[in-house]
Amino acid sequence: MSNPRMEQAMTRQHFAIFDTVIGACGVMWGEYGITGVQLPMGSEENTRKRIRQRGGEVTEAAPPVEVRRAIEAMIELLAGKPNDLAEVVLDLDVPEFNRGVYDIARRIPPGKTMTYGEIAKQLGGVELSRDVGQALGRNPCPIVVPCHRVLAAGNKPGGFSANGGVVTKLKMLEIEGAIVNHTPSLFD
Repeated sequence: MSNPRMEQAMTRQHFAIFDTVIGACGVMWGEYGITGVQLPMGSEENTRKRIRQRGGEVTEAAPPVEVRRAIEAMIELLAGKPNDLAEVVLDLDVPEFNRGVYDIARRIPPGKTMTYGEIAKQLGGVELSRDVGQALGRNPCPIVVPCHRVLAAGNKPGGFSANGGVVTKLKMLEIEGAIVNHTPSLFD
């Protein structure tokens, strides 16, 4: 059974590509706010391709004023200006637990970090740390929901599901001036 409202909403999804110091990023939006952010995929075309894979029937378009402001803030943040992006309106269709994780992550200021365990404690107990990590791994809006600011125990980088993995995470943290307990291994 199809849902006409959902089908109509899906056709109103748009995206734009924008350049940052870490590469070509993308942003997706709908009627009620930003629905996704794509970190660089090596080239503008690969970023565009990944957005189309994620977004289905999403069309490239000139961003409206609110989205342009969000793009400018993301560009500035990735250039080292300590924007917190708290004013960026998101429209996320995610489980309530994930929403709680993202709300806490959005309160971490640039240049600061938290651990998965610290977020888990705020949500009910350190035993939720793995769930916090899984929620952050599914984060549809990296940069705006700064999952790169969430570290593993001992302030080690932990994982990062974006293209480039932990190297991308560490680069973003370096730009923000965050201190991370990381000694590269032979394979880094």
